[in-house]
Amino acid sequence: MARRIAAGAAYGGGGIGLVGAAAVGLLLAEVQMAKRHVGNGHSPHPPSADGLYGWGYPRSRGSESDEPPLRLTMLGDSTAAGQGVHRSRQTPGSLLASGLAAVAERPVELRVVALPGAQSDDLDRQVALTLEDQRQVPDICVIMIGANDVTHRMPATRSVRHLAAAVRRLRTAGAEVVVGTCPDLGTIEPVQQPLRWLARRTSRQLAAAQTIGVVEQGGRTVSLGDLLGPEFAANPRELFGPDNYHPSAEGYATAAMAVLPTVCAALGLWPAEEERPDASRREGFLPVARAAAEAASEAGTEVTAALPTGPRGPWALLKRRRRRRLPTPEAAPATAPEPTT
Repeated sequence: MARRIAAGAAYGGGGIGLVGAAAVGLLLAEVQMAKRHVGNGHSPHPPSADGLYGWGYPRSRGSESDEPPLRLTMLGDSTAAGQGVHRSRQTPGSLLASGLAAVAERPVELRVVALPGAQSDDLDRQVALTLEDQRQVPDICVIMIGANDVTHRMPATRSVRHLAAAVRRLRTAGAEVVVGTCPDLGTIEPVQQPLRWLARRTSRQLAAAQTIGVVEQGGRTVSLGDLLGPEFAANPRELFGPDNYHPSAEGYATAAMAVLPTVCAALGLWPAEEERPDASRREGFLPVARAAAEAASEAGTEVTAALPTGPRGPWALLKRRRRRRLPTPEAAPATAPEPTT
């Protein structure tokens, strides 16, 4: 199904139906019940996290040249923007910038163009903002998108088409791209069956199709799955924010820990020995569609392009990277001052 969606996105196909007409009435009733409980809590506008992180690190280590800071841009929806938390240091962009600065031992300049409520068709506008100054092309872009596409019933082929086009434009401009694929909306606590089953199935199908589209354009993906790890399913009250939809500060930290290793690997900052597949962690080279399906079912799994073609189409490298604890923003030199109000 993921391959069909991705093929439809690439070749202009239409939407793919996922549910029989007989279930529509029941599902609509479940949706109305879920809306009474999800998203009605206090969810403040995401705090601004733009700025320079790791200002305590020298701009160049072991070189006479004055290297500029690494440039990181966050694109996507409310999850990429950090909606649901009150402090800039709790947003995923801030956490990733802090962690990247600590690994690279170099300052990181963060820009967030993500928009709460955005669907994949907003990526064209966000990419235009990202690339408006050709002298300041980001070194790395992180995109988190897809949940609103599911809840607003955007056809999956259209969703993947917009995402693939965004990745292609960013890669052509010279930026590395890491995409956090559609989270598993079946983990949202107030959602009941059969809507929970449908939300999980639709989310995972979109995530797998996103992976195929992104990898074919030269990007990397990290599956957000059940909102970046089994912790969300086990502790939903702790890891979801007050609106029962957006992650809490602990949830965003879990997300950033899962995405940071792939961001560092894309920039060549990860140890070379960790780039080789580890059979003990069930890593290896697979046809891209199979790798996408496996990643969609296991949160935190990375997929990146490997061989351009094979008897079953393009191949990808599936990695299950070990998560690394992030530096504490209050103590590490990779912090930016809180914005004044």
